[in-house]
Parts: sequence; C-alpha cells; structure tokens
Amino acid sequence: MKINIYYGGRGLIDDPGLTVINKMQAVLEELNVKVERYNLYELKNSITTLPQTLKAADGIILATTVEWYGIGGNMQQFLDACWLYGDKEKIAKIYMCPIVMSTTYGEAEGMLNLTVAWEILGGLPCNGFCGYITDVALLDKNEDYTRIIEKKAENLYRTIKQKLPSFPASNQAVKQMVQVDRNIDLTPQESEQLSQYAADESYVQRHKEDIQELTSLFRDMMYNGGQEESEDYIADFNKCFKPQAGFRALYKMNIEKHKRPLYIDISGATLEMAYVDKSNETADVEMGMDSQTMEDIVLGRMTFQRAFMTSKMKMKGDFKTLRTLDLLFDFTSVDK
Repeated sequence: MKINIYYGGRGLIDDPGLTVINKMQAVLEELNVKVERYNLYELKNSITTLPQTLKAADGIILATTVEWYGIGGNMQQFLDACWLYGDKEKIAKIYMCPIVMSTTYGEAEGMLNLTVAWEILGGLPCNGFCGYITDVALLDKNEDYTRIIEKKAENLYRTIKQKLPSFPASNQAVKQMVQVDRNIDLTPQESEQLSQYAADESYVQRHKEDIQELTSLFRDMMYNGGQEESEDYIADFNKCFKPQAGFRALYKMNIEKHKRPLYIDISGATLEMAYVDKSNETADVEMGMDSQTMEDIVLGRMTFQRAFMTSKMKMKGDFKTLRTLDLLFDFTSVDK
C-alpha cells in the first residue's frame, strides 16, 4: 500500500499541520505503508506535474494550515492541476483524507473545501479532521490529541485496505453536467506557454496583425507574378506520410513565390495534395512561410510546430491540429 501526503502549508516550524502529518506518517510506516510526502511550498515551479504522482497511490492525505483565510494558494494550485491534468479514472479509485489545522478561524470550512474538491474530481473522500491550535506544543504534550491523530491514521489504513465503498455524491452529477471537453492534447508545459502568450496583450495584437498581413500578402501574390503551380514538395510529403487512424483535417500552406496555396487533405490513410485555389473551403489550419522555412522543414531541420513557435511561420487555426502535422509527416526519418 502507498499513501502520498501533499502538504500545502508554508513549512513554518510552529505549523501545527506539520506536527499532525509527522505523527500520522509515523503510524502509517509502522503499519508497513509506503509514505511519500510532497511539500508544495518547495515544488511551486512543478505543481502542474504533481498529478502524475497520483498514479502510484492507493490513498492520499491533503494537509494544509489556515493562517488567514482558506486552504492557501499552493493547495488550490495543486487541486487546479488535478482538474486540468489528472487522470480522472485513477483519481476515482483514490481515497483522500483531509487534514486542516488552523491558527485563526476557518478550519472547518477548509476541510469541507478539500472534501468537496476531491468529490468533484471523482475521488473517494475519507473522514478527516480539523482543529484550532495556537501553540504547537499542545499537540506534543496532550496525549488525547495524539490518540486522535493515531486513530485517524489507523482508520485511513483500514479504509484503503478494505476498499470500503461510499455513497455517490451529488457533486459528481454536477460535474457531469458542467464539465466541458476542451479537446486539447497539450503537456502542462505547453499549456503554460500558450497561457503566457494569451495573457500578453502585445503578443495577441501582434498575432492578429500577422494574420491580417498573411491574408493580404498571399492574396497579392496570387495576382502578381508568383511562379506557376508545380509539384514542389509534394513528393517529399508523400514519401514520409504516416497515417493516423481516424484523423481528418484540411491544411492550407501559402508558400512564398508560389502562385497558388498548397492544400493537404488528409482522411485516415488517404492523402491528397495539390496547388489549387479552394477559396470556397475553410481549412482547419492555414499557414504562411517563406521558401527557406519550407525547405528546412522538408529536409528535417525544423518541425512545423517549431517554425510557428520561432515566428518563422504564421498560422491560424487549431494548434492541436498543427502539432499533429509533425506526426503525420516525419521528415527526420526519411533518408535524403
């Protein structure tokens, strides 16, 4: 059996929450439970990756201390990460014991918040406990408090060991009604990077201007002596095509000095490519780049995603569909 402890306090020496989880950890280890602790205040830069640590856990303890109001930012950020990146099927099998100690008012509300949050995530909350402690020495000297803590640790062990069932919660029904599938397959790091871009007003405005420039630039190119349509790059794409089952998308590539855009129509294992004018069709992803960037891509020196991230290629459309383009055409695997 493995139990993870996620501590959301600040790690202060007089934090009663630390004393409680130290005692609980000692009891659980005596019961041959493997315990791993994560101090969230030490992991601020990697909290978004912590939901991955839930996969090996049978149960968890969410422990925090109310010093002013609420469960604290670190614990809230961890729960947000579980909602965004956690494996909901795995979470549904994990028992959670909430522990909230307070040096001010609000320990009961804090414990309720943790319980409700875990229910909404789909997990199995256990009976936790909360308390108001102004002097951490009371926890060490008071034997009654020690027995309460030890009893809670033993109850958590038995609950997980016996896999005790629990009644369904209405929070689950609410989650099923309001949850929206974002249909996005990004890593936490990529999501954070895109969030930073979205929060940067200058970047957003510049991106809008790039799209407008892209539209006008290539509209002019079609009428101002660009080179005639050819078979440029089509053989390269056909050579390294790796179909993705069930995938369907239409790409439009505006390449410098080409009079017409290159359309790539993919439906499962079927690939159709041509330099044509399909102004009446809306592409899932539209791209614009110079000839050198296109050469670098087909020669395996650059990917479509990297070209976009480094501003060597302009793009509008679905970012996930753009990323899939690098899976469909792996130019690095083709002998030149």
